[in-house]
Amino acid sequence: MQTLTRHKKVNPFKPEGSPFLVAGPCSAESEEQVMESARAISAIPGICAMRAGVWKPRTRPNAFEGHGSKALAWLIKARNETGLPVTTEVANAKHTEEALTAGIDILWIGARTTVNPFFVQEIAEVLRGTDTPVMVKNPVNPDLSLWIGAIERLENVGIQNIAAIHRGFSTYGKSQYRNAPEWAIPIEFRRQKPEIPLICDPSHIAGKRSLIPYIAQKALDLDYAGLMIETHPKPDEALSDPRQQLKPEDLKNLLENLHFACLLDEKSGHREILELLRTRIDTLDRQLLETLAERMEVVTEIAEMKKQLGISVLQMERWSGIFETRIENGLQLGLNENLIRRLIELVHLESIGLQEKIIRG
Repeated sequence: MQTLTRHKKVNPFKPEGSPFLVAGPCSAESEEQVMESARAISAIPGICAMRAGVWKPRTRPNAFEGHGSKALAWLIKARNETGLPVTTEVANAKHTEEALTAGIDILWIGARTTVNPFFVQEIAEVLRGTDTPVMVKNPVNPDLSLWIGAIERLENVGIQNIAAIHRGFSTYGKSQYRNAPEWAIPIEFRRQKPEIPLICDPSHIAGKRSLIPYIAQKALDLDYAGLMIETHPKPDEALSDPRQQLKPEDLKNLLENLHFACLLDEKSGHREILELLRTRIDTLDRQLLETLAERMEVVTEIAEMKKQLGISVLQMERWSGIFETRIENGLQLGLNENLIRRLIELVHLESIGLQEKIIRG
C-alpha cells in the first residue's frame, strides 16, 4: 500500500448556527466543468462543500462512469481557487487511498457500497489512523442495520467525524420518486444514533427537479443537519443523472425559499409552553397504549371462546363491519383516512395473530 498523505481535519458537519449544505455536479465531467461549477456554487451563500463524483458506479455498463483518478486534481484545483472543501465518493479501498493521497477533504460511501460490509470494512481499514470526515449513504435496500453497521465499522477504526446521508431506498415498480424516502427509517436512525448528523440527498430521492424543493423542505422540517443537492451549470447536458440536477441559480433560489427551523431560546417562554404540550402528548400516548392493551385482553377472551366453540379466527362479515365503521368514526373525528386504514389494519393483524396463537396452542 502506498504511503498516504494525512490531512488534519475539523468536523465540517456541524457549522455553527447553520445547516451543512453540499452542492455540485453528479460527476466531474471535465476540468472546465468542475471549475465552472465551483465558481458558481461558491457564490451561493451558505454552501459548505462542493461534491462531484470521480468514480461513478452506474447500473448498466457502457454509461459514463467518470474519469477516475485524474479528476481528483480538478477537485483540488477547485478547492484551492474557491476555498470550498471538496468531497467525492469512494467505493473501495483503492479509491480511498487515492482520494486521501490527493488531499480530498471529505469522503462519502455510496449506497451500493454501504450494502456490502466487506467493502465498507476495507475502506475503514484504509482510513484507520486518519481523521478524514466521512459521509455514509443509506444502503440501496431499506435495511437500517446495514446503514448503522457501516457507520460502526468507521467508528471502530477511530473515525470521529461521521455523517449519514439519507438518499432514499430502491423499490420495485412505479413510484413518483427515484428512490422512495421511507421517512420512518431515517427517523429511527436518528433515534438509535443521535450523535451522527443526518443529511438529506433530495436529488437521489426525487430523480427529477420538480420534487427537490418538497423533499428538501420535508427534511428540514424533520430537523436534518443539512442537504446535499446535485448542481450543474448545464444540467440538461450532464453526462449522468441530468433530470435531477439544478442550475446554480435555481439552487440559490431554492435555498432562499426554504424555511430553516431554529432552536428555541432557552429563556423564551415558548419552550415552557412546548414542554407542556409534549407532556400532554406523553399522557395521551400512555392512554393509547393502555387502551390497546385492554383491547388485546378482550381479544384473548374472544379467542378462548372461539377455541371452545370451534369457530374460525377470521370472520369476514365482522371484519368488514369493523373496517367500515372505524373509518367513518375516524373521519367524523377529523382524522386522516390513510392513518385510520393503516392503524385499523395493523391492530386487526395483531389481533388475528394473537387469536391464532391461542387457538393452536
